[in-house]
Amino acid sequence: MRIPRAVLMPLLTLVLLTSGTTYAAERAVPETEPGTGAPDRIALWPDGQVPGEAGQATVPEVIERSTDRALPDRYMDNVSAPYLVVYRPARPNGSALLVVPGGGYQRIVLDKEGTALVPAFVEDGGVTLFVLRYRLPAGRSDRQAALADAQRAMRVIRADAARWQIDPQRVGVMGFSAGGHVAARLSNGFDASAYPHRDAIDALSARPDVALLIYPVIDMGTHAHTGSRTRLLGPHPDAALQQQFSMQDQVRVDTPPTFLVHAQDDNVVSVHNSLVYYQALLRAGVTAEMHLFPFGGHGFGVRIPAGLTVAQWPTLALRWIPSRHTEPARHD
Repeated sequence: MRIPRAVLMPLLTLVLLTSGTTYAAERAVPETEPGTGAPDRIALWPDGQVPGEAGQATVPEVIERSTDRALPDRYMDNVSAPYLVVYRPARPNGSALLVVPGGGYQRIVLDKEGTALVPAFVEDGGVTLFVLRYRLPAGRSDRQAALADAQRAMRVIRADAARWQIDPQRVGVMGFSAGGHVAARLSNGFDASAYPHRDAIDALSARPDVALLIYPVIDMGTHAHTGSRTRLLGPHPDAALQQQFSMQDQVRVDTPPTFLVHAQDDNVVSVHNSLVYYQALLRAGVTAEMHLFPFGGHGFGVRIPAGLTVAQWPTLALRWIPSRHTEPARHD
């Protein structure tokens, strides 16, 4: 039986509106962010002094993609005045992580790679999390804006360590997907001149004490996530530019100890990104731990279906972080 178009189109519209698809669910929810001046929101630079930004700061747009209020899935874009959102444990253990969510250098994922980490890392693990809202490449000629934000964030965290009850020598970085690329850039370029230093905070070290890279973008060549590469480097980057931003080619002897997590069936950011980075860490003599899981895909964060072994990664990470301070003596 052939359904008339006049009947079919309204039916299709109803299906799309009720199916819970990403596009049907998207809606602006700016009120979900801590307001300027809130105790859990930290501006990285004084008002109007963000390097490379002219004019009045834009208002970031926050979009909700989930139809399930128990599982929010917001993202943010249009950040010109970067800031941190802090999640504090009731009993802080003295360690902290700068969290750099992913989003393909197009957006910043706020929940799957931000708020969803709180139960495991903050409430159970006692780690203080500082989740970064950073500048994206769109509309900017400065490819170092995200690195500048990450460097400044590490320094801002250390400058106020006493307030947050953390040890300034136990501040690491944790990055997801394209945020993993930012975290790797910070790991290898913590002392790069990404912005002009302007105050006492900028005299502090931006080197993370540890780095946790979760399904990270690393390579800008053969194994590149093409969306991240295009947004950061443009549509036709030459070989030298690709190498400059391929983090396996930038590892150094003082790159921080690194923890890697990836799923073999990741069809967005190839597992080869973690593999080539791990090999580079080994060549440089940097302590590294890598966990590869057969299933999990991409962007799983901590919302992982029951039964998948990749669900172990937060527990493994929380055991690894303090182990960096109690490594057994070498006998060689």
